[in-house]
Amino acid sequence: MSGEFNLIEKYFVNRQKQRKDVVLAAGDDCALVKVPENLSVAISTDTLVAGTHFLSQADPAWVAHKALASNISDLAAMGATPSWVSLALTMPEPDEAWLAPFCNAFFELADYYGIQLIGGDTTKGPLSITLTVQGLVDADKALRRDGAQVGDWVYVSGDLGDSKAGLDVVLDNSLRSKPFAGQLEKRHYLATPRVLVGQALLNLASSAIDISDGLISDIKHILQRSQVGVSLDVAQLPVSNELIQFVGSTTAAQQYALTSGEEYELCFTVPEQNKGSIESALAHCGAKITCIGQIRPQGTFELHNNGKPIDWHLSGYDHFK
Repeated sequence: MSGEFNLIEKYFVNRQKQRKDVVLAAGDDCALVKVPENLSVAISTDTLVAGTHFLSQADPAWVAHKALASNISDLAAMGATPSWVSLALTMPEPDEAWLAPFCNAFFELADYYGIQLIGGDTTKGPLSITLTVQGLVDADKALRRDGAQVGDWVYVSGDLGDSKAGLDVVLDNSLRSKPFAGQLEKRHYLATPRVLVGQALLNLASSAIDISDGLISDIKHILQRSQVGVSLDVAQLPVSNELIQFVGSTTAAQQYALTSGEEYELCFTVPEQNKGSIESALAHCGAKITCIGQIRPQGTFELHNNGKPIDWHLSGYDHFK
């Protein structure tokens, strides 16, 4: 037990400046936080497991960034301001050579977004990371999945497909000789949570979701909750030149854009009356946005290329396949 407590004290305690809304952080049975009046707490939990979400030999700094960024992305998708995080870390052995760069990268990203570690646990077992993030948002304005209406426009932030290409490189060393393989691998691990985008959308978007399992899968969550359909123009999908060169064609890049998981970009819908305000509202957010389609009546799910119907049988990421 003393080894566990020594690790906690050395790597996790007193690493950050205390937020004013944190009454008691790590070091007791529970953390105590204060919630400002008229705001609600948005809460999300994710687990990353070695061999499923990252390879055990992966750069621990990249693993830390991916773990925290993926959780912050859930807050971004609801327009919440990141506030607090708890970390449960399971390790086969107390490996300080792995833990030091992991914690350095973890706290660097946490500090950037103003999020404080307030508790957690360390234990012995297969390498895995479980994070619970919490943020603050006005519940009446929070972005949800059930607000899309027929006629709304569908947007995405950033470029799509790079993460899937990067994962290909991680899993197959023979691909490292392909163009931009190293850059795409880095993009797989080092996503940028779109917190500012989510906050800017609070009064403009009708629904939103972060892209963690592939656009073609994640948008269906909006369709199901909102009881609507969609028409998507694959010609408008934002894909990087690096991805096109890596996969060899624009068509292949478009298919990657639809199926790539762990992008942590946002997909959101915007009513017609707000469409003209979107670009100016998001100009300061550091992320491009692209209109890729429109919400249709329930039961519709169509892909087209500049109006020409296409029949691609694609699916996103499934954790149990």
